[in-house]
Amino acid sequence: MEQLKYKCLILLAIFLAICEKPLQAQDTAKWTLQQCLDYAAQHNITLNTLRLTQRSGEQDVLLAKAAKLPNLNASLSQNVQHGKVFSISGSETSQFTFSGSYGLNSAVTLFNGNYLNNDIRQKQLVLQAAAYNIEAGMNDITMAVTTAYLNILLAKETIIYQQDLLTTANAQVKQSQDRYNVGSIALKDLAELQAQAANDQYLLVNAINQHRQYLLNLKQILQLPYDSTFDIQSPDTLMANALPVPLRQAQETAMAQRPEVKSSELNVQAAQLDLAKARAGYLPTLSAGANLASNYARDPDNTYLKQLDNNFYQQIGLTLSVPIFTRRVVKTNVEKSKIEIAQANLDLQNTKTVLAQNIEQAYINVTGSQSQYDAAVEQLRYSQESYRIAAAALEVGQYNTVDYLLQKNLYVQALQNYIQAKYNAALSIRIYDFYRGIPIKL
Repeated sequence: MEQLKYKCLILLAIFLAICEKPLQAQDTAKWTLQQCLDYAAQHNITLNTLRLTQRSGEQDVLLAKAAKLPNLNASLSQNVQHGKVFSISGSETSQFTFSGSYGLNSAVTLFNGNYLNNDIRQKQLVLQAAAYNIEAGMNDITMAVTTAYLNILLAKETIIYQQDLLTTANAQVKQSQDRYNVGSIALKDLAELQAQAANDQYLLVNAINQHRQYLLNLKQILQLPYDSTFDIQSPDTLMANALPVPLRQAQETAMAQRPEVKSSELNVQAAQLDLAKARAGYLPTLSAGANLASNYARDPDNTYLKQLDNNFYQQIGLTLSVPIFTRRVVKTNVEKSKIEIAQANLDLQNTKTVLAQNIEQAYINVTGSQSQYDAAVEQLRYSQESYRIAAAALEVGQYNTVDYLLQKNLYVQALQNYIQAKYNAALSIRIYDFYRGIPIKL
């Protein structure tokens, strides 16, 4: 009965694996990490939203510069009036009267407390900050894509070693079945090997499902169409150990060049210019204006063109507006601008603090993962040799099944630790270097 149970488990696991094979057999183009990053740079919705924000900022700069130019407005009015007209003799007639007026006027600001110049400079700073925001968003996408990419590579390698373990387990079951048929081993030993093979098959199916999930995660990050087939290309080699630069050096480099820091610094400068614009409300405004106009009304004694000529006038002048009492509007704007400067400085301080903490955490991850990787290499080397000896002894009947399975489990655990440590080390060193401005490459 026990043997039948194990056979059912094996058949169920094989059936699940067969269901996965069509997914693996699809003819799918394989993407490198750089191709993934290039695609994300062009198609990611968050990045494209930031680019639209930048384009809007470009229009704000053009609008601020145009505010220094004179404007020009035209006005035209044409009227028809109907009414009764009484002559000197007292007779009454009904007639239509036509009239019209036409004008051009223009104005330009000559002085307003340097408000327009500060507004232009502020809009330019905001535009520069938008460019840094795009760069920061691309950095976030790069880290997310790299993490997902390495997770897929880890899952691929896990599938490979699980397939190797299953192949070995099935061969051992076949050999043990032959030995059991001739009475060389007990049913208990055969059942234990069959259970181990079923467990290996189950782990293989889990690894395949995990690989599919990681692929889906990367597709979601790249925002690929839902019906697209997708896979990644495995690199020939993967560097897992490297000597990281000192923490203080990495933090200083990042503070000097990371886009999120530069964007926050520009936001502080923009807030300071906002204060200068608010203080301009205390100062007088000087503007120049010009006006050309003419009008006419129906007159039997004067033609249309003659009336326009007679009524044509020109005006040019200066206007000085001096704020005396603004009901605290200007003072409130000034105080709010001071608050915005304080908030921008807090945001800058927080950005630097978070960045320094992230780099320190990345440094801890590097040093820790490097140590784990070195230990995992040693663990795998010794457990692999023990497992090889146990498998050879079992093959010739000099090793009991329980001890062999114990050595195999130790080897499997060491192999899992090694693969996990290798990819953790590879990811951590690349993230740490990326904070210093080094592009991520596999």
